[in-house]
Amino acid sequence: MQLPQSDILTTNRLGKIFSNTVATYKFFWFVSIMQIHAKSDNLKIGVWDIVIRMVANAWYPIHYFRLSFGKSDSLFNIVIELQHITQIPIDANTDTIINCLKERLGDKKIKKLLNILTLNVPYRFLRPWIDTSDDREMIVRSQTLENNCLYSLYKDGKEFYILLNSDWNQYLHNHYNILVDFAYWNLTLFLQVRNPNVPAIPNKLIRPEVRNSLTKQHNYWDMVMTIGGPIHCIYTGKELHPGDYDLDHFIPWSFVSHDLLWNLIPSDGSINSSKSNSLPDMNVYLPRLAELQHHSLQLMIKNNKEPKIMEDFISLGYTARELADMDDTNFRELYERTFNPINQIALNMGFEIWKY
Repeated sequence: MQLPQSDILTTNRLGKIFSNTVATYKFFWFVSIMQIHAKSDNLKIGVWDIVIRMVANAWYPIHYFRLSFGKSDSLFNIVIELQHITQIPIDANTDTIINCLKERLGDKKIKKLLNILTLNVPYRFLRPWIDTSDDREMIVRSQTLENNCLYSLYKDGKEFYILLNSDWNQYLHNHYNILVDFAYWNLTLFLQVRNPNVPAIPNKLIRPEVRNSLTKQHNYWDMVMTIGGPIHCIYTGKELHPGDYDLDHFIPWSFVSHDLLWNLIPSDGSINSSKSNSLPDMNVYLPRLAELQHHSLQLMIKNNKEPKIMEDFISLGYTARELADMDDTNFRELYERTFNPINQIALNMGFEIWKY
């Protein structure tokens, strides 16, 4: 990914900030600086403000999506420990996390954990511009803006902050989206190596403000019930009618990060809160899922109903019509081949098994 060029700035050095990266600190450090700078023209940014935002930005992919950051990544362990101490919800938004941590900076345990993030990354991040591993030397040389580096460091008693180079001010504002995408693109590459079997990693880095509407999926199942009559919840056995049910992600959305029709099933309204982000017992519920999905496809095809949402099934390797034409055994085996590996990976990541 190429960065926007400048006649006066050392953008080639900026492009090297994530070279030889062995942990996630630099990605979240840069994104946090960009976010704070975007909201203000103040070039002075407190290091504590940056590291608190780093934790907030890493919170969702670690707690909600359970991504691995690698064995040697202290940020991961810090975020886990801070959740245990603060009991901030795992799906809390960024502002909630930031405000809570700022309010509790007086807690010695919290400050000690956050302090770890101030020890290396503020200095190491400047290595593309200033080639030294000595922190004191880095501070002194950064204050001369050597090689027109991105910021200078100031550490005096309790005050610890960076001062963004004014030459970079307009560039950072003008190219905010590209620069943040650059950071997340590199973070995605980093995490894919450490989570090789996890789907949709780019969708698991930022907490979505609003989940996608499931209107089309509801319309599909309403049509199934209107044509064929009520169906029964695969978990509770309760009879379900059009408009009077919830849609459940059989494998939790927090793992698959998609709303494809073959993983969505009508359920009793009590199930979503009970099942939450857990995995259904495959031995009990997968045969029921396959049976109901196959029934719905056969019913729709028989009645010449093929709404566009049925194209979701193509990702299983077959058209909806081809799936409807399968016998029950082959359809169930296809679902077993599809869901069992996904389920095993989710189990390996710590997702728990649920049974009604």
